[in-house]
Amino acid sequence: MPTVNTRDIILGVLMDINKNGRYCHVALHRALEQHQYLSKRDRAFITRVCEGTIERMIEIDYIIDQFSTVPVARMKPVIRNIMRSAVYQIRFMGGIPDNAAVNEAVMLAQSKGFYSLKGFVNAVLRNISRHADDITYPDPNVNIMEHLSVVYSMPRWIVKYWVDEYGVDVTTRMLASFMEERPTTVRLKSFQVDKKTILDSLKAQEVHVKRAPYLPYAYNISGYNYLPALEAFKKGWIFPQDVSSMLVGEAAGLHQGDYVIDMCAAPGGKSLHAADKMAGYGMVEARDVSDDKMALIRENVARADLINIKPVRMDALVKDPGSIEKADVVICDLPCSGLGVIGRKPDIKYKVSLQQIEELQVLQRAMLCNAAEYVRPGGTLIFSTCTVSRLENVENAHWFEAHFPFTMESLDPYIPKELRQLTTAEGYLQMMPGIHESDGFFLARFKKDKA
Repeated sequence: MPTVNTRDIILGVLMDINKNGRYCHVALHRALEQHQYLSKRDRAFITRVCEGTIERMIEIDYIIDQFSTVPVARMKPVIRNIMRSAVYQIRFMGGIPDNAAVNEAVMLAQSKGFYSLKGFVNAVLRNISRHADDITYPDPNVNIMEHLSVVYSMPRWIVKYWVDEYGVDVTTRMLASFMEERPTTVRLKSFQVDKKTILDSLKAQEVHVKRAPYLPYAYNISGYNYLPALEAFKKGWIFPQDVSSMLVGEAAGLHQGDYVIDMCAAPGGKSLHAADKMAGYGMVEARDVSDDKMALIRENVARADLINIKPVRMDALVKDPGSIEKADVVICDLPCSGLGVIGRKPDIKYKVSLQQIEELQVLQRAMLCNAAEYVRPGGTLIFSTCTVSRLENVENAHWFEAHFPFTMESLDPYIPKELRQLTTAEGYLQMMPGIHESDGFFLARFKKDKA
């Protein structure tokens, strides 16, 4: 078995993210795929340091700048990422001796050709280690925005955006929730296989299984090494999906024999859920625009072994004349800023801007214009996003109702009692991390006028 330096792999992932702009989960997946022989312990260490460093990057840079004569922004990229991952280990991983984190960082800097900087790396990191308990943070009574930004490693503009919309208390609860460790949530297949068979398969591979909130087929799993290696995954019995996303399948009110169009389906979770709920009857068209996304959908459809789902390459921005008033249900889980899933994909917060949110609002409206035409009279349209933003969610839901022959319908008959509130009776639900036991997610149900 090859000998490999796990911290070298970590550096490679961080460079891929920060230099090449690759998403954390993609860069990490690529690295772990290349090193499949690694032990469960090594894989877990690499995953935690990479994800944690990205998640805490604003706070980590703030800490380094208190101890370094060279600001983080002016450091060479390799040194910057070596320092960041080392500070994460020192500050947030109690099981890693500080000396080990520092020594490995110094050796890594030397091995990458920065021999002249190893003294600098050593001095700064040892100083941080010695004075970790003396770090001062922005005073919340002086500047609450700066305090929340640093303590929760969230760009300041996002903090202000949420405080303006939801207030300090809700924003703080959301930010704290993003920092909590999250298990993998999976949806259990209900057609062709019973729950006991699936759970027994997971337990046989020593996977920790626990009921997730809200839905009887949603479970949290942990303690596994590699998800695709699980028999239940290989057989299409489980699909990674947050419980908030599963609510789309519930809100759709599906009937056996329905014709469903999923406008932006990749990776296919909602389409597969709809096909599963219809028990092999009807048809779900899982549409998306790119070759990569279609390949992902096809892979998941093949594993699920469902005959009532068909991947179709189609651009949601281009009107399809053949679909006019044909669908009983149209699912519009539209492109969004992704601010609701920062807890699972922490680098989203560094890639989005207010201008992009405003552009996404316009993009969603263009897609909704096409979606409206595909729904048959009396049919249903489900509009959803995985974000926490009024511009993309509530404003677009009200805009759609005002401009098309649709009426928002109560979600209450379709969702669990504990999620019902004033807005669900009106037809929409905004799920908030830290308030609900889920990702941030928006969901609205519309019924098309019959005449």
